[in-house]
Amino acid sequence: MLRRSPKRLHSMCAAVVACALVLAATPVHDAAAQAFPSKPVKLVIPFPPGGSLDNIGRLIAQKLAETWGQQVVIENKPGAGGNIGADLVAKSPADGYAVVMGALSTHAVNPNLYAKMPYDAAKDFAPISLVAITPNVLIVNAAMPVTSVKEMIAYAKANPGRTNFGSGSNGSAGHLAGELFKLETGTDVAHIPYKGGAPALQALLAGDTQFMFDNLANAMAQVKGGKVRAIAVTTAQRSKLAPELPTMAEAGMPGFDISTWFGLLAPAGTPPDVIAKWNADVVKVLNSPDVREKMLAQGAEPSPQTPAEFAAFIAREREKYARIVKASGAKVD
Repeated sequence: MLRRSPKRLHSMCAAVVACALVLAATPVHDAAAQAFPSKPVKLVIPFPPGGSLDNIGRLIAQKLAETWGQQVVIENKPGAGGNIGADLVAKSPADGYAVVMGALSTHAVNPNLYAKMPYDAAKDFAPISLVAITPNVLIVNAAMPVTSVKEMIAYAKANPGRTNFGSGSNGSAGHLAGELFKLETGTDVAHIPYKGGAPALQALLAGDTQFMFDNLANAMAQVKGGKVRAIAVTTAQRSKLAPELPTMAEAGMPGFDISTWFGLLAPAGTPPDVIAKWNADVVKVLNSPDVREKMLAQGAEPSPQTPAEFAAFIAREREKYARIVKASGAKVD
């Protein structure tokens, strides 16, 4: 019988134990990711219920719950332009079980608008995917002698200090689109903020303001009713919702690209395979015909991206709005 020395047996046992430990440890992370989600997931909406972002968030949550066999619970946490809800997720465990439907405000505008932010929009989040882009549209009161962007510019230059535009709030996409218009045309127009998009639209209808940049879906009912006139969309490409309208760039303002957008983000440090799982399933949801139809009815164009593409998109948007916010002088203390 072959005999091994106690010392050699001890070394062999140690090696076997070490190998076993490595093999045991290696699949744990992968298995956890494959099992994701194994409990209910929370989707934080940093705005009040009822808006387009909230409605689409609920639609996605429902579809993911059906796919995963787990609840996807919506939690509305409005306040501070979306900062409260975004901060809640930024400080949540980095395990994929709490994500936020971030937006233009929370990740591009607010970091430039607020004097102090509760989170770092670049470092505290792991992007999952852009969800949708909501085009804005330049509209004027129907009584205005304006039918094109060039005519709007000419009108503003002919009426310096007497041309006003409204928006739903300081720092909103409508406000900053107006500031970009003012900046690039050199016109003397004044911004009048209202408490929401609906009051701002009513002011335009009443003639208290002369133009505004509104959400396309919100504005179309008034456009079809002949009470306001749509001039151009603010996105780089024409909108599927109103393909007959030119872009601001096509109408003579190259580089003009302002839209409201929203997308999903997890806390920084969330495992890449969990992010990949989220991304793959969200992209499937966004590409399904029934979801696309419902989103377009809400005025939102489905726009799925990879996590890397979404991260690059956010960085470009943050840089763009830094310039616009600085030029506008808008600040929130």
